Amino acid sequence: MDNPSATTRYLGNLSGKLLVFGGPYSNLQALEELKQIAELHQIPPQQIICTGDIVGYCAQPEACVQLVKEWGIHCIQGNVEQNIIAGQDDCGCNFTEGGRCDLFSRTWFPYAVNSLSDESRQWFSTLPLHLTFQYAGETVAVVHGSADHISEFIFKSTPWSVKQQTFRATGATVVLAGHAGIPFADVKEGRYWLNAGVIGMPANDGTPRVWYLLLNDTEDHFTYTFQAFTYDNHTAHQLMLDNQLPNSYAQTLLTGIWDNCEILPEAEKYLQGKAIGLESQVE
Repeated sequence: MDNPSATTRYLGNLSGKLLVFGGPYSNLQALEELKQIAELHQIPPQQIICTGDIVGYCAQPEACVQLVKEWGIHCIQGNVEQNIIAGQDDCGCNFTEGGRCDLFSRTWFPYAVNSLSDESRQWFSTLPLHLTFQYAGETVAVVHGSADHISEFIFKSTPWSVKQQTFRATGATVVLAGHAGIPFADVKEGRYWLNAGVIGMPANDGTPRVWYLLLNDTEDHFTYTFQAFTYDNHTAHQLMLDNQLPNSYAQTLLTGIWDNCEILPEAEKYLQGKAIGLESQVE
């Protein structure tokens, strides 16, 4: 169990437009496109947050780390970064042992580790596990999986009682989370669990789009909108093939369909291949 009191970085009071995204997953083409989007919206680096897993399934881990470092945005460790720091031989994604995700990780994780410079691996240790800040009268916490478990999968259908554990542990009224790979909002009892999704892989909805989250503050509250974008996924796909990374994951970049739904609850399994329509969702 992680200790939030020893691993949390406080950012103070933030205001204005915030951009939140998750899981670049070594997908340099998606990361470069998102950086251009942020620049187009004139969102400075200090207003941008990554929920972890800079490194992952795709072909350019070192280039992604260098881009994030040079960009100067806020970023937390994902389970991939944490396991690289610890010298583990798997990604720590909490996959079922012996399942397809677990078997595939035995290909892409060693590739990622071997592709990284010593400097990048050391830089991961400077990243916190959590961020907290004040925003539009709310206390916000940024976690990867949950406050207690970096690799805990939490989805929209996950019981609210499970989410409450993170609200209690962090004292937050807004949680910005990663890891799950699918964007969603769950709002109850004046509290917000917002997952921006990831940019390194599609959201299993049958489209190649990837997702991020925009927050805007108002006089006494905030609004949020989920945004999707496309990028040069064909180059990202070909680079995966050129580096002998799992073909089925490379195909997902084109089809928007995950190789399997091992990690998903039944409600999310049912939504496979159904285009997500979150762009208009505002609170």
